[in-house]
Amino acid sequence: MRIVFFGTPDFAVPSLEGLIAEHTVVGVVTQPDRPRGRGQRVTDSPVKAVARAHDLPVLQPTRLRDPETMAALSDLSPDLGVVAAYGKLIPREMLQLPRHGMINVHASLLPKYRGAAPVHRAVINGDEETGVTIMRMVVALDAGAMLTKVTRPIGADETSDVVERDLARLGVAPLLSVITQLAEGTVREEPQDDSQSTYAARLTKEEGLIDWTLPAAAIHNRVRGLYPWPHAYTHSSGSRLIVLKSQVEDGHTSEAPGTLVSVERDHISVAAGQGTRLSLLEVQPEGRRAMAVRDFLAGHPIPIGAQFGSGPGQAGARPGPGPA
Repeated sequence: MRIVFFGTPDFAVPSLEGLIAEHTVVGVVTQPDRPRGRGQRVTDSPVKAVARAHDLPVLQPTRLRDPETMAALSDLSPDLGVVAAYGKLIPREMLQLPRHGMINVHASLLPKYRGAAPVHRAVINGDEETGVTIMRMVVALDAGAMLTKVTRPIGADETSDVVERDLARLGVAPLLSVITQLAEGTVREEPQDDSQSTYAARLTKEEGLIDWTLPAAAIHNRVRGLYPWPHAYTHSSGSRLIVLKSQVEDGHTSEAPGTLVSVERDHISVAAGQGTRLSLLEVQPEGRRAMAVRDFLAGHPIPIGAQFGSGPGQAGARPGPGPA
């Protein structure tokens, strides 16, 4: 197979490396270079770095519909297009360019979680299982026929980056199997049930603000689902406090949601909705590094009864006799 590959982030790298080992990758399409990391330096995307290491032609169009991009892809004479987390919709004329069309490595068990953030949404929603679907690409978002699936359980304390990294590796074998079936003409295509589809919207920073009236399990799922970006956060002593690691506690409390119930050497216990409690294990104060709670408490003592708030004006206040 002569394959043109579309992808950008780390998730796409195992798929590209698997294709390089088994087929002829004639070109790689990835998004334009952008500032990355804390220093905002312009660097190659993970996919571009792999392509360069293997001396593969790289295209980085700003717009896929540009005639120059279509002409360049046509000159590559691809048999198949493979897409893994490219980050943009592929226009119809490009989908039809390879003689076998295009297929997608999608990190969910379709039709559930179509869209940009399927792994994060699965973790946020407390799903116990996810997987990878290899699907036929069509113009509609993640709506093409399913060619095969592979499943993976989600641990109760796993963060989205761990799950996504595992799914990236897990998707390689079914991808290569589907390509073999396409070449042999034996692939089976199963239409999606659109009535069962859900949408996994792109993450926003605003979603990170913790609503302490939610049960502890729901907050915990949000903490691990929004890791490593954009992070769950609250406010303490007038400043933003990112919560990096948490744990649902046994037992109940009668304190108002957001109230600091107890302070131990290695965790802070906070009241959540429905009488539940959440332990904060690792945090990051505003403008500081990530740290274990014991290190945070050494420089930021917080009294029992203090209130974690939803805004800077509410943070750190001591509740009175009634609900905070």
